[in-house]
Amino acid sequence: MKLILACLSASLISAGGYVINDYFDVEIDKINKPYRPLVTGEVSKKEALSFSLILFSWGLFLSVFIKLSAIFIALFSILVLIYYSFKLKKTLFWGNFLVSLICALAFVYGGIVGKDFRWSLIPATFAYLFHFGREILKDVEDQEGDKLSNAKTIPILFGVKPSLFFISFIFSVLIVLTLFPYIFDIFSISYLIVVLTVDLLLLYVIWSLWRDWSTENLRRLSRILKMDMILGLAAIFLGRF
Repeated sequence: MKLILACLSASLISAGGYVINDYFDVEIDKINKPYRPLVTGEVSKKEALSFSLILFSWGLFLSVFIKLSAIFIALFSILVLIYYSFKLKKTLFWGNFLVSLICALAFVYGGIVGKDFRWSLIPATFAYLFHFGREILKDVEDQEGDKLSNAKTIPILFGVKPSLFFISFIFSVLIVLTLFPYIFDIFSISYLIVVLTVDLLLLYVIWSLWRDWSTENLRRLSRILKMDMILGLAAIFLGRF
């Protein structure tokens, strides 16, 4: 039951984070993502803000029924997501670092209801690196709108090629690390089979980044990485059997 509550709580807090991010990004999205509901007027800023606060409140409320440490993680995540969307997203490194950390904490959040939360540190580490690389990729994709908002992202301050080197390095480290759970007999052969597919997609993303860093291709690669996340979760799940 507590695991179900943790999943629901994490989902609500994540959803609240997406909504509050869109609330603060309306002007940027007019350039980068003009199809979003807040930009088109389908949803008002007041409605978005109210909805995000409702989602955060319910996520925090459910954490009360899990355990004390869950309340602290939930509250920390909510505060970081709000501050990230309001301010940190436009700062160098810290925005990417903290939003990736929140994604990693989702696994720890679920792990604290199990017998030994240390097992959750494996997927948490993978999630952190995966999201860190994807966040920088999204910064490269969103350069045009970010420049107008005076954002200090890695591609804006250092250029596209150094950003691509950084993304490639992060994903390369991740690929190597994903092999360790099988090598050290933590996860089964089922994990290895699926995770190799995950790694092949990461290699494809690296290759495609350097071949074409147009906005259209970066958006396509971001979608591929979303699919790769699902495969990564499947690998972790199957690895225990």
